[in-house]
Amino acid sequence: MAQTMDMSAPPAEDPGAFLVCAYAAKEATKKTKKAKLYVPQIDCDVKAGKIINPEFIAKCPPGCQDVKHRVYGTDIYASFSSVCNAAIHSGIIDNAGGKILVQKVAGHSGYRGTFSNGVRSLSLPRWRESFLVSEPKKPEQDLKATKRADPPNASEKTSEQDCKVDLSFLMDGSWSIGKRRFQLQKQFLSNVAQALGIGSAGPLMGIVQYGDDPSTEFNLKTYANSKDLRNAIEKIPQKGGLSNVGKALSFVNKNFFLDANGNRGGAPNVVVVMVDGWPTDQVEEASRLARESGINIFFVTIEAAAESEKQNVIEPNFVDKAVCRTNGFYSINVPSWFSLHKVVQPLVKRVCDTDRLVCSKTCLNSADIGFVIDGSSSVGTSNFRTVLQFVANISKEFEISDTDTRIGAVQYTYEQRLEFSFDKYSTKQDVLSAIKRISYWSGGTSTGAAITYASEQLFSKSKPNKRKIMILITDGRSYDDVRVPAMAAHQNGVIAYSIGVAWAAQDELEAIATDPDKEHSFFVDEFDNLYRFVNQLIQNICTEFNSQPRN
Repeated sequence: MAQTMDMSAPPAEDPGAFLVCAYAAKEATKKTKKAKLYVPQIDCDVKAGKIINPEFIAKCPPGCQDVKHRVYGTDIYASFSSVCNAAIHSGIIDNAGGKILVQKVAGHSGYRGTFSNGVRSLSLPRWRESFLVSEPKKPEQDLKATKRADPPNASEKTSEQDCKVDLSFLMDGSWSIGKRRFQLQKQFLSNVAQALGIGSAGPLMGIVQYGDDPSTEFNLKTYANSKDLRNAIEKIPQKGGLSNVGKALSFVNKNFFLDANGNRGGAPNVVVVMVDGWPTDQVEEASRLARESGINIFFVTIEAAAESEKQNVIEPNFVDKAVCRTNGFYSINVPSWFSLHKVVQPLVKRVCDTDRLVCSKTCLNSADIGFVIDGSSSVGTSNFRTVLQFVANISKEFEISDTDTRIGAVQYTYEQRLEFSFDKYSTKQDVLSAIKRISYWSGGTSTGAAITYASEQLFSKSKPNKRKIMILITDGRSYDDVRVPAMAAHQNGVIAYSIGVAWAAQDELEAIATDPDKEHSFFVDEFDNLYRFVNQLIQNICTEFNSQPRN
């Protein structure tokens, strides 16, 4: 059973006992003395999840920045992060140490990795518990804050209890909607903001209004609470014009989810499109590009076209062509604007169900990629370095972390060698450094045995939710059979790409590659021309990912 710290009582005599935090008040005699705050010192490697208290003050020792303990997240951290290293990363303390306030909050669907204040934090898709780090308040400040705090609004949730999503509403400002229904739409958006409980540790919400052209009413960082957001929604004037939804989706994809606008890397990007009737332009292509950027598209259609009006709809089935998945989860049809209020809670529940926001996964952050590298004597030292540069150029295009794309490598001759496994390195820089350190082996060419080895030593340990991609580079015909090992790999879900150089055999390259061969097999006459296939290979990987069924 995991051992946890209790930060609510003084330390025991055992110097190794867990430290705790409490107010130790001496007995008052003639006049009351202020409570004395006992602040324990914790080690650099202490994780927030090991401490049972929901809130505590602690002191970090000097030198924690020099000890590489893992940190996951930015501003809000996963609970198995080092508390002190998270405090340094967030800028609350420096390497000299100091006092910090730690507050436990709910788990989140995504934690963004960044480099800050000398500490590299890693990304993580979701974790059950999080924490915030800040400067500790004085006891009397806490007391005053408690006395003056307004009672919470019972109808408004706190953002820590909700989801963490970056949400954009595309509100319909076309003339077809009319003034009365435009007001009903604003009331609906206000109710959604109230139900979400907007906050920096939870959901953030911005609004883009569209008509002939789209424009941002406010972005994700404009308002940090539901009250201010609702007041701003009430003041939005109607644009007028047509219902150009496709143009609005293109605008959001290119301009809305930017760091400068408050986009948080670890939070899923969600767009909810409000449509009165039907769009006046085409949405399919704009929606596809948005989905491929990792945006989860929902549609709320109100008063859809009647049977007699369907001939006027430019793009039949526009909802199914636009939404993230066509399983009904991403679309809500409301028969009348006057019943729109009934879908507030169902919509909030859906956008906050982060486990089902599947379009957050892209071709660049959802694979285990294993390179199988020919180290035979025919390659030579100089060409081998060129191959490694090719491997590095491909790897750097992906989002690499413990929870995003992972990279592994095998080198082979007659024998095989695991250079590094998928779980060995969790940052892009570490992966690129590891590739650079691979030493040339030299020997024969047993490609079939290498495929079997990679299947057993790399891909058998791949995560269930990852796409397994093998990229094999060879410069000659194999001494053993490649067909049976390749077929076994394909049957186990490995997507195989073969890269042949110089004397590589075309029939073997096609046997190794996943069907269709022309999209998974490449040949180049010289090693120095390998670089030409980097972009094509990435494009093919992404095309294959994006062509998966949307049901």
